[in-house]
Amino acid sequence: MRPYLGEEWKDFEDVHQLPSPVSIRINSKKGNPALQSPPVAWTTTGFYLDERPSFTLDPAFHAGSYYVQEASSMFLEQAFLQCTDLNRPLNVLDLCAAPGGKSTHLLSLMNKESLLVSNEVIRSRASVLAENIQKWGYNNVVITSNDPEDFQRLAGFFDVMVVDAPCSGEGLFRKDPQAMQEWSPDNVAICSKRQQRILRDSWTSLKEGGILIYSTCTYNESENEQNLSWLKQEYDVEFLSLLLNEEWGIEKVGTSDTVGYRLFPHRVKGEGFFLSVMQKRSSEGSSRMKNRNSLTQPPRKIMEQLQSWIQLPYEKTFIIRNDKVQFFPSSKLNDIEHLSRNLYLLMAGTLMASLKHDKLIPEHPAALSVDLDKPYFNYLNVSHSEALQFLRKETLQLDSVKKGFALIRYNTIGLGWVNILDNRINNLYPAEWRIRMADKNHS
Repeated sequence: MRPYLGEEWKDFEDVHQLPSPVSIRINSKKGNPALQSPPVAWTTTGFYLDERPSFTLDPAFHAGSYYVQEASSMFLEQAFLQCTDLNRPLNVLDLCAAPGGKSTHLLSLMNKESLLVSNEVIRSRASVLAENIQKWGYNNVVITSNDPEDFQRLAGFFDVMVVDAPCSGEGLFRKDPQAMQEWSPDNVAICSKRQQRILRDSWTSLKEGGILIYSTCTYNESENEQNLSWLKQEYDVEFLSLLLNEEWGIEKVGTSDTVGYRLFPHRVKGEGFFLSVMQKRSSEGSSRMKNRNSLTQPPRKIMEQLQSWIQLPYEKTFIIRNDKVQFFPSSKLNDIEHLSRNLYLLMAGTLMASLKHDKLIPEHPAALSVDLDKPYFNYLNVSHSEALQFLRKETLQLDSVKKGFALIRYNTIGLGWVNILDNRINNLYPAEWRIRMADKNHS
C-alpha cells in the first residue's frame, strides 16, 4: 500500500486509528424519519450517525425501518442506477448476499415488477439473510441457498448479477480487527481463485447484454484489477464507466480495457471498497421455461379474505404450500416456479398466513410487509418499553376490548402480532428472533 498511496500513506495510516463511521440506510416504504444527519453522498437514503447507538434496543430497527450498513458499500446504488433500465421488469441476482445489505438496497431501487434472487450458500448465514429481508418487507424477492455452480441451470435468466465476492477484507481492518488476524498473502491468493470460481460458475446465468456488478471490500489488485483482466480475457465483456462527483473522493482505476472504482477510508467517510461494472456481450442461450403451473392457489374464500389484508396497487399471486400462504407479483409467477425447479428456495415472496381448519393465522412477515393494509386490522400502539417487552417475547399487559389477532405498532410501524384472548394476550413474536439484551434506560 505504501508505493500505491505515496504521500497519502500517512493519512491512510492515521485514519485507521479513528473509529469507523456509523451509517444507516432508511426504508422509505416505512416512512422517512426526520433525521438531522449528514447524508451519504452517493445514495439518496443513506445517513451518517454521530455515534453508534444500541440498535438492538431500537424497535424501529427490528421493524425494518432502516438497515445498518457501511457507507462505502452503498456506492452500489450508482452502479445500479446508471447502468440498468429501471423502467422495465428485471431479474436480479445477488449471488453472495448475506447478511442482506446489498439485497435490501437493491429491493429499494428496483421497480415492483422486478424480481430479486438473494442467494447465500452457507445455510447459517442464509437464515440471517432471510430475517433481514423479511424485516425489509418487500414481496418481489426469492431467497435461495445454492452454490454458484447451481446457477448454470438458469442460462440467460438474469438481467443483472451482483457479486459482492468473499475477500481478504483489507478494507475492514479498522471496523473488524478479526479481519486483520485472518489476513495473509496465502489467504489473498485463495480469495482471488475463489472469486474467479464464483464468477466462472455463475456466468452462464447472466443473459447477453446483462450487467455484472463486481465488488470487494479489499484493496489488493489480485482480487480486483487482476480479476477484471481475467474476466476480460475469459469472456466477451465491456466495462462501463460511471459518472462521479469529484467531491466524493472515489478513485477510478483499471487498465486500457478495464474499469473499476476504489474507495479509501482517508478519502471518503467510509471503509475500503472496490466496485466494477461490466456488460456481457456474448450469448450462451437461455434455459427453457415450462409454462406448466404447479403452484397451488388457496380456496376462493381464503383468497377473498387475504386480498383484504393487503394493498393492491398491482396484481399479486397467492399460493399455498404446506398450509402456509405466501404472495408475490403475478408477473413473476412463471419465473418463481422456474427457480423452484432448479434451486433450493428458502423463501419466495412474503409469507402471509398459516391455514388451520379454514382459519387464517397471520405470520410474522406479514406484520413487516410494506403491502400490509394496516387499517384493516385491530392494532395496538405501544410505547418504547412495551415494544421491547414484545420483542423479548414477554407477556404484555395492554388494554384492548377486541379479541382476536392484533398488530403491535410502534410509531405507526408494524412490529408483529398478538392474539388477544379472554384473560391474557399471547405474544406471537418469533422465538428465534427475540432480543435478550437488557435495557438499562427502561429497566
